Amino acid sequence: MSFYRRDGLMVARDLLGRALCRRMPDGSVLRGRIVEVEAYDGPEDGASHARFGPTKRNAPMFLAGGITYVYLIYGMHHCMNVVTGKEGHPSAVLLRGVELAGSDQPAKGPGRLTKTFNIDRSLDGEPLRKASGLWVEAGEPVADSQVEVTPRIGIDYAGEWVDAPRRFIVGDG
Repeated sequence: MSFYRRDGLMVARDLLGRALCRRMPDGSVLRGRIVEVEAYDGPEDGASHARFGPTKRNAPMFLAGGITYVYLIYGMHHCMNVVTGKEGHPSAVLLRGVELAGSDQPAKGPGRLTKTFNIDRSLDGEPLRKASGLWVEAGEPVADSQVEVTPRIGIDYAGEWVDAPRRFIVGDG
């Protein structure tokens, strides 16, 4: 779990190229290479769910890194975050895109990703371990020259944080 208990921006960058793994209901394991993430780090981050302090919804963000934070948006789409950092400092990395093993069709967008991987609120607060059925494995490292860093998407409400470079995408290099 020490991988996750570091600075959220470092974890976000280092998740690129790793494999998101999910044991599916039929017992098979679905794997996808993580290619797009967004970091939300600390209560001062105007785009973070933690900006107003702890709530029932965002409680996992305040725990030690290595667990999931899964929530529902628009009453229909789940989003999955990897909680990072130390207990008490709310930090999480939203998974936005994966390339599925054996497929040329990426699961782009947090709602498509969770639908593809059968991720819902039942996994909220669960550790990222094989025993939970959802985990991250080492993958191929991504060279810095292949990483594009941009502002996050859909956070127009975030004031000065709108343009913060906290979205990491695997590009062509």
